Amino acid sequence: MTYQVKSILLWAISLILMTSVFIYQRLTGPTYPKKVKTEINNTEYKFKLPRSTEETGDEVVMLEIPDTTISGTFIYKRYKSHDEWSEIPMHRIGKSLAGHIPHQPPAGKVMYKIVLHHNSKDFTLTPEPVIIRYKGMVPSWVLIPHILLLVLAMFFSARAFFEFIISGKNLLFYTKYTLIFLLFGGMILGPVVQKFAFDAFWTGWPMKGIFNFGDMTDNKTLLAFIAWIVAFFRLRKHPNEKWWVFLAFVIIIAVYLIPHSVMGSEIDHTQAGN
Repeated sequence: MTYQVKSILLWAISLILMTSVFIYQRLTGPTYPKKVKTEINNTEYKFKLPRSTEETGDEVVMLEIPDTTISGTFIYKRYKSHDEWSEIPMHRIGKSLAGHIPHQPPAGKVMYKIVLHHNSKDFTLTPEPVIIRYKGMVPSWVLIPHILLLVLAMFFSARAFFEFIISGKNLLFYTKYTLIFLLFGGMILGPVVQKFAFDAFWTGWPMKGIFNFGDMTDNKTLLAFIAWIVAFFRLRKHPNEKWWVFLAFVIIIAVYLIPHSVMGSEIDHTQAGN
């Protein structure tokens, strides 16, 4: 098999690997809607409860329940606060029951529960409260290239890994472009996205103190970037030290397998004193 044929095959495998990683990212993490279902009066209802919002006002949770004999109670309080739980009746908007989550500043979180009522029976939708985080609107001209460049970084890092496996001649080339995509997508556009979303360019280590790691999203981007910086310069100076690329790939895979927004930016009202 010629190198060209191997290269095409490895690009295809890299694409599959990259796609798998991003599907995993899409299906995990604390910001994607939580799917719940319940059965009331012999009818099954399925809902998606929001866990992230860019609303400039209250977030409205809508549950499509045409049966008007079913009512609901919306229970909420700010996350990481000394607040007491607030309970309000859900109101009808057309065929749906609606509950309002009070607006919060960027990185503010609210935990909420929904209890439906029918014929003196209560149906709690989730065993644990759902946590929703407010964030600012990120314009598409920042968000799209940010995501695209990080996708390319994962794509080229996988290709660099397979080039390492076959001892190919273009290892430094793929390593260089992985580093470039991480630089612009993660370390330059990443803080811009963070500023729009949470009003701070950087909330990772060591902004909150040497023993407080802060935002995991910032930290994992920094870790991946450092790993590929080391791999690129070591490989350029010592071409035989190819194992640095293997190590950098292991690190970036570990980074991407951490669900998106885990331990992300949040306001701790118990520390803020309000």
